[in-house]
Amino acid sequence: MRDVLAAMMPDWRKGSTSGLATVVSTFKSAPRLPGASMLVTAGGDAVGSVSGGCVEGAVYELATQVKEEGKPVLVRYGISDDDAYAVGLTCGGIIDIFVEPVSRQSFAELDDVGQDIAAERRVGVATVIEHPDNSRLGRHLVVRPEGFDGDLGSERSNHAVGDDTQGLLAAGRTGILNYGLDGERLDTGMRVFFASYAPPPRMLVFGAIDFAAALARLGTFLGYRVTVCDARAIFATPARFPEAAEVVNAWPHRYLVEQLSKGLVDERTVICVLTHDPKFDIPLLEVALRGGPVAFIGAMGSRRTHEDRIARLRQAGLGEAELSRLHSPVGLDLGARTPEETAVSIAAEFIAKQWSGSGEPLRQLDERIHHDELR
Repeated sequence: MRDVLAAMMPDWRKGSTSGLATVVSTFKSAPRLPGASMLVTAGGDAVGSVSGGCVEGAVYELATQVKEEGKPVLVRYGISDDDAYAVGLTCGGIIDIFVEPVSRQSFAELDDVGQDIAAERRVGVATVIEHPDNSRLGRHLVVRPEGFDGDLGSERSNHAVGDDTQGLLAAGRTGILNYGLDGERLDTGMRVFFASYAPPPRMLVFGAIDFAAALARLGTFLGYRVTVCDARAIFATPARFPEAAEVVNAWPHRYLVEQLSKGLVDERTVICVLTHDPKFDIPLLEVALRGGPVAFIGAMGSRRTHEDRIARLRQAGLGEAELSRLHSPVGLDLGARTPEETAVSIAAEFIAKQWSGSGEPLRQLDERIHHDELR
């Protein structure tokens, strides 16, 4: 919903109805992840995508019908190879899509959710996507760290879902939960899709060099909120890193300590150390490797630099478990030469780690292309 929210709000504010199609589950090589959405506005415009083009036409027609009739529906699109004229995914995947009408009447809390997302406050939306009682389909519960708002049809359902989704919200995860008809745990009959709208993940790039500028551009493109930090004021300027969300002039290890103490570094954060200068690297990596869970810690440098770095970190008292968290020299072997190519190499490694990818050419692999959802 995040991607189509801006197009959705004008209709909502005018009291009109739009049709929202959301991928709620995927199997095999589905092209889009759960949470991907396509909107059909009150005027008939299509915004967003649920399949990268495979079933967009069929979903557009269904969303148009749903917004006119006001009845939510859960549909499945699968492999279309057996019938050239069937609506399906030529990639061989299967996706479940929930299509619902969106209006002031069906989703009264939408404006507040939009404000939370814009302000980068943690918020999630639980939606009933399957229930034998049609009056419960499409009901929403808005979940925040401090509690929940909305109604799934009963107090028992509200409290069960509101409690169970707090962990998903904290981790920024999206997925389906199963309950009994009235919210009973360990039962079936009601399925709830929970979409988490956590702030964008952070990328902390240390070292204001040309490689950092390329990585900042790529990180921003990938959806990260990029910070470039360097102790040298002459290099750490916004003019040199226009793609970064912020440029900080501070000693790297002190800045990271501050961010950790404020709870601004989490399990989605990517840390890239590009300075390959011991006076900056070693204190910074001591903090990073001893800190809490993060998605990735990488450091640039030659193999000689890496060996010296590891020796210094061992002298500083770091153990093998802590050192095993470090990806150094950072990047996959792409034969990169330019800063831009090197940025792709670095991003390729942390993407592969995030999704448990092998880094091997797809043509040489027999297993499924898309790996399991992150953690």
